Amino acid sequence: MAFYPVFLSVVCVMRNQADMQEKLITEVANAIAPLVSDYELIIVDNASTDDSVGSLKRLTSESGLPNLQVYALTKEVDLATAAWVGLENALGDYVAVINPLLDDIHFLPNMLEHAVTGADVVFANNEQKPAENMTYRAAHTAFNGIYKYFNGLDLVKEAPQYRLLSKRVVNFILQHPQPGISYRHLPATGGFAKARLSYSSAPKLQRLNHAGGSFDRGMRLLVATTRAPMRFVTALSLFGAFANIIYSLYVVAIGLFKSNVAPGWVSLSLQQSGMFFLISLVLLVLGEYILNMVSVANEGPLYHVGQEFTSARMTRREKLNIEEVAAKPATAGFTTTGAAV
Repeated sequence: MAFYPVFLSVVCVMRNQADMQEKLITEVANAIAPLVSDYELIIVDNASTDDSVGSLKRLTSESGLPNLQVYALTKEVDLATAAWVGLENALGDYVAVINPLLDDIHFLPNMLEHAVTGADVVFANNEQKPAENMTYRAAHTAFNGIYKYFNGLDLVKEAPQYRLLSKRVVNFILQHPQPGISYRHLPATGGFAKARLSYSSAPKLQRLNHAGGSFDRGMRLLVATTRAPMRFVTALSLFGAFANIIYSLYVVAIGLFKSNVAPGWVSLSLQQSGMFFLISLVLLVLGEYILNMVSVANEGPLYHVGQEFTSARMTRREKLNIEEVAAKPATAGFTTTGAAV
């Protein structure tokens, strides 16, 4: 196995895996320890409801694993936001984000090889996927198709969750107002040297259980990365204005060439067609803007770390080269005197 003289941070997001997380974390630690000169393993507990936090506390004890950093969130957030918790607290020269249930930690050396030879961003796509229900698969395919149409980026193949980022990419994402959202797509769209790799490995998780907020997260990502939805609203407004002008001309033509028109119909139709639909569209646009401003103004932090604890053993401290120098005994029969200056 190749050895790389770098400081590597590895971020793992877990939730309700108390029965197997010690095995998973130990496997990750054993895989990266001989790979680099120094490392840290960051575990983000995504508001687990089982004994995951207690298990993680035991792993950070004196008899547990070294170089382990744990962040326990108080409420569940989406995977990208949870991963960002670890990323913005990572200290390494390179930061890898891995889901140990879906991704193969033993493929990390291939990713690190590309990173140390010049790639700032390395993506790894596992060709074997866990089973998904038909409804989610259809919605997921539709969303990725829409996102690719508007942004020209296939999130599944071109920006998978399994990734390795250099520290300067993390610092670049930190400059954005919403790094938790930007982290999902920005490494793939930013002007950094990228490498996209593929591998095939059977995931440990056989079936995905997706949260009900997937639609909301997808829409937030779509709106945050493209102006297309607002462009659609403005195009609809223009279409409505044009259609109502055509209808107004039709009403005028009826009034001019028809003799049996009900009294007041022309004026009433012109008022309704010329104002009501346009006002509705204006109110819709203003309402969306107001809703967005209110949500941004009232929205709390993306996440809150309820507990944070670190391993009692840190290999960086154990590697410190400290030399103890003992005082030499005075030579027998030889006396020195001196005066304080």
